[in-house]
Amino acid sequence: MNIDLHAHVKLSKKTKFSLEYFQETIQEARLNGLDAIAMTEHFNTYRFHDIYEELDRQFQYKDDYYDVDGFKVFPGMEVDVKLGGHILVIGTRDSILALRSKLESHTDASNFVEFERLLDWCDELSLPRFGAHPHRQSNPLTQHAATTLRRLDGFDLNAKDLFTYGSGMRDEVKDLARSIGVPVVAGSDTHHPLQFGSVMNRLDADYDTVADLADCIRQERYRIEVSACLETKVKAANLVKKLLKQSGVFAIS
Repeated sequence: MNIDLHAHVKLSKKTKFSLEYFQETIQEARLNGLDAIAMTEHFNTYRFHDIYEELDRQFQYKDDYYDVDGFKVFPGMEVDVKLGGHILVIGTRDSILALRSKLESHTDASNFVEFERLLDWCDELSLPRFGAHPHRQSNPLTQHAATTLRRLDGFDLNAKDLFTYGSGMRDEVKDLARSIGVPVVAGSDTHHPLQFGSVMNRLDADYDTVADLADCIRQERYRIEVSACLETKVKAANLVKKLLKQSGVFAIS
């Protein structure tokens, strides 16, 4: 199973959820060789719950994923934490919505949740969690204590960061992961479908539950593939995203 563990299904945090855009997103992911994504939309995106309400109306939820014509969409979130950094959380629909409820009073930058408290909640809800783009200069994770970082299930090798900082970022993330003692996983961090396929995780088998997916990652029964077209994919996605935002096509009304 080929999966992208850091994928957005909205153009930006400020836009409405669009079923049409979502379906185009999944189609493009499929065309780029993916079988599944972790839908790690920002926890403080505009009308977060609209996403799940619409998916519940349109698609069957079975095992731990939404079945979009045979394509698997695992629920998840990207969460900002106090003192900086983003955490990718993946889980069942109910566990993700339960965590989102706990975060209701922490959606503003002035009151982001403490990293340790988020990890405690993830423990309570059996949620795998990964450090997103840990070396991104604008919002790194490396300022947090190693003892806290060791509670993560891995670090995100992020397509946007590979584009921005170059291929050496892969070694930097691998070195950090090695020092902490956790794996590295791949995430496109796409907000536009053109970015799918820039990176992916090729798992050793097909998985239907988050628990089995997490076991595969912990035991490193997968390999990361970085596309030779990564630069073109990310550059094109950024350009189209910028033009769409300028046009107001997905503006809140």
